[in-house]
Amino acid sequence: MLTLEQIESAILQLPPDEYRKLIEWFADLDYQRWDEQLEKDIADGKLEALAKEAIAEFEAGHCRSI
Repeated sequence: MLTLEQIESAILQLPPDEYRKLIEWFADLDYQRWDEQLEKDIADGKLEALAKEAIAEFEAGHCRSI
């Protein structure tokens, strides 16, 4: 397995087109992992308190149209 230092060095040597492809791939991976974590947090009920708070704020009239 490569070390982080080796990966960083390899990235710095990429031609611009390959670097752009890497950035796009990495962003897609990051979004995918974020989505997976969000789905897990929802399934585990970790966002329930935030949802209740948002509903209470809405019902109290503290929300406005944009």
